[in-house]
Amino acid sequence: MRAAGLGRSRGGLTSKIHLAADRRCRPLAFVLTPGQAGDSPQFVPVLERIKVRGPVGRPKTRPDAVAADKAYSSRRNRRYLRGRGIRGVIPEKLDQAANRKKRGSRGGRPVSHDTDLYTERNTVERCINRLRNWRGIATRFDKSPQSYEAGLHLCGALLWLRSITPHS
Repeated sequence: MRAAGLGRSRGGLTSKIHLAADRRCRPLAFVLTPGQAGDSPQFVPVLERIKVRGPVGRPKTRPDAVAADKAYSSRRNRRYLRGRGIRGVIPEKLDQAANRKKRGSRGGRPVSHDTDLYTERNTVERCINRLRNWRGIATRFDKSPQSYEAGLHLCGALLWLRSITPHS
């Protein structure tokens, strides 16, 4: 999961796209916020928007694992992942590790970290770069957040269709 600031726009100074992507760099869920909004509070809203349809049955709403950078390493986010049975691959910030160690046995266990899975975190970066290939997304010409988010969904759908259809 990652947030991308997209610079100056007609609607304001910046906008941020918070998104989740799968291992094939396809977007799973978007949340659009003003540029000054923090990344960590958007973690849960993005994960709750994930719905991936399979060939049969209900859509999948719970990923097996979530790889994110240190911006998302809050206790609240880790508690949410544990509560839903999702494996969290988020490195611990140095100040959080120091506070945990300072508390001794009451500080809890150290955060487990799978470095192999964490290396796949760049799929979100590559997904954002694919979205920026569309000029309307990169330049943010839309005046309303609703039309900009509609453009994001259209681009996301096209990315999914490209990965499904055979390349000629």
